[in-house]
Amino acid sequence: MENFETILYQEADGVAVVTLNRPDVLNAFNQLMQIELRTMWRSLRNNDDVRAVILTGSGDQAFCSGIDRKESIEDGYLPGEKDRPASPVSATYRSFDPGQDLNPKANNVWKPVVAAVNGMACGGALYMLGEADIIIAAEHATFFDPHVSYGMVAGFEPTHLLQKLPLGETLRVALLGVHERMSAQRAHTLGLVSEVVPGDHLMERAMWIATNIASAPPVAVQGTLRAIWAANELSRNTALAQVSSLVKLGTLHETIEEGQGNFKTDRPDWHLR
Repeated sequence: MENFETILYQEADGVAVVTLNRPDVLNAFNQLMQIELRTMWRSLRNNDDVRAVILTGSGDQAFCSGIDRKESIEDGYLPGEKDRPASPVSATYRSFDPGQDLNPKANNVWKPVVAAVNGMACGGALYMLGEADIIIAAEHATFFDPHVSYGMVAGFEPTHLLQKLPLGETLRVALLGVHERMSAQRAHTLGLVSEVVPGDHLMERAMWIATNIASAPPVAVQGTLRAIWAANELSRNTALAQVSSLVKLGTLHETIEEGQGNFKTDRPDWHLR
């Protein structure tokens, strides 16, 4: 994996750790970080050494504070105001969705992503959390979406949140803007976060989750991931029809043999949650 300017990347024992690394701006993403994340996700598609990913932020103040306001707003970059195509028709239908760069599944990566939220997660951070598979949070983590308070439509962010939160809670986050932050414990109660841990245990816990996922046969894990996301996004019958194909594709003879061997010999030291 190449060196990056805005993210840190490490991999070992089947797990990649990706750290958003702009702590001076609370890990806000600029255009360079979008490009680097897209490059990183797409290279992971064909990296069989990595079977699970941890996504976190540098420092303990913020996971990510969304889009870099200086680059995007103070310098005049609003949707459709910079790099506008010459044709007014193409400008009208031009996509402006940073999630196409930031998110694993938007880049066709079906390796489990564990998000370790180490502080503030707001605005565009909700893109990434919306496509994370498991989210754990430090006790001091908070979640909010400031868009409407600053005169902007909260559109993409709550759409991603709806994959994790009930409608009423998503509306509350979107409409209250900067006036309310959701605590880690409240996020856990609502199901956005699956576990809350002390901040100094966050990465240890994320690594435990990712390493145990990575220990399973990867074809079975990725097929399971696709099946569950399909069931979440499609109608029941359509999802079941797709799942049938996924089970056939992902349940390989060698995978079964490996799994049955584990069943006979392994007695894992399991954890009760």
